[in-house]
Amino acid sequence: MVLLMTPGLGLFYGGMTRAKAALNMIMMSFISAGIVGVVWVLWGYSMTTGDGVLGLFGNPFANFGLQNLMGSPDLIKAGYSATFAIITVALISGAIADRAKFGAWALFVPLWITVVYCPLAYMVWGGGLMSAGGAVTAVFGQVIDFAGGAVVEISSGTAALVLALIVGQRHGFAKDPNHRPHNIPFIMLGAAILWFGWFGFNGGAATTAEQAGLIWVNTLVTPAAAMLSWLVTEKIRHGHPTSLGAASGVVAGLVAITPSCANISPVAAVGLGFVAGAACAVFVDLKYRFGLDDSLDVVGVHLGAGLIGTLALGFIALPVDGQGGGLLYGGGAQQLIAQTAAVVITLLLSGAGTFVIGRAINTTIGFRVSLEAETAGVDLAEHAESAYAFGEIGAGFNPQHPVSHSPAAEMADAADRPSKSATRVKENSFA
Repeated sequence: MVLLMTPGLGLFYGGMTRAKAALNMIMMSFISAGIVGVVWVLWGYSMTTGDGVLGLFGNPFANFGLQNLMGSPDLIKAGYSATFAIITVALISGAIADRAKFGAWALFVPLWITVVYCPLAYMVWGGGLMSAGGAVTAVFGQVIDFAGGAVVEISSGTAALVLALIVGQRHGFAKDPNHRPHNIPFIMLGAAILWFGWFGFNGGAATTAEQAGLIWVNTLVTPAAAMLSWLVTEKIRHGHPTSLGAASGVVAGLVAITPSCANISPVAAVGLGFVAGAACAVFVDLKYRFGLDDSLDVVGVHLGAGLIGTLALGFIALPVDGQGGGLLYGGGAQQLIAQTAAVVITLLLSGAGTFVIGRAINTTIGFRVSLEAETAGVDLAEHAESAYAFGEIGAGFNPQHPVSHSPAAEMADAADRPSKSATRVKENSFA
């Protein structure tokens, strides 16, 4: 279920881009699965568990190749956790849609997983600084991050922010009306697949039937409430509730419930959804005010809702055996302090790590395609393919007749080819 989320994300992102960049966005999700799957078996999983280095990351050679896990139930955990790493890095790609080199992205993926994701996963879930008994926990208290509010959502949202700044704005950002989503049904289908997969994302680590039931209900109701509040906010601010808004609201709610799905009540989950949906509907518009070309609203939705969901636990976390809980349950400020510490550490690690990796790639091989390639479309420039067959121009790559990357040459080539209708006219005239 969680693995299916990544191709679902590809559809979601692919529909939000221009038609001539749809395949590239889908491919960025697919290549993330391919690269992370290999990295995870070789050294990624090993870095997220076991004996660590200063509480920061696990020994990458302790379970290299997962040979030591064969015949052990831990192999299930290794496979399941791989799907989290895959979707996390794939989320970042939406911030640089329409203008990134595919090769640069393929290089970014394993580096980011190794430098940012694996250490965060170890710190929170693998016995590191923010796990039970960790150094940060000893000072600030135990962080609650059941399914990845900090590890997945805040880290990817922060990386998206930094990478969008490094790569820069698309040509015509906030001015070219053709930057609008080209395929709303793709977006709705992608959001539906994400919602389905999120039940596995949140619920896969449940340890009891009672906990699984709470997670299931919260994963249902929070995105439902967020969708409604996003649509109401759209209606008030812009005059129309949109399909894109409905899909985005669902995702915002799913992001918000991720860290707290097993630790808040269903009523609190409804309130969390209402807040996250309305807030993120406002957040995504801020990119125009600040000139940040976060192409597919990764920062506004994933960083925004990730922060809301993670910090909300300081207020609405349920007590455990009558102890602790959020401020609204009389638990004091301790949980809010712990959640804030987790947010700050995640922001710093993901921000710094992404900056170093992104700048290094941008300085060496370059992260951005040329103006000509961006104008023609990254599908043609990077993959020699098109998502759609317009007129008589084929959609797939043919090595015997490669597609020109020049829009002028492409138009000339199409003009030189006689259409079927023209051929039929000639044949009929001759007859």
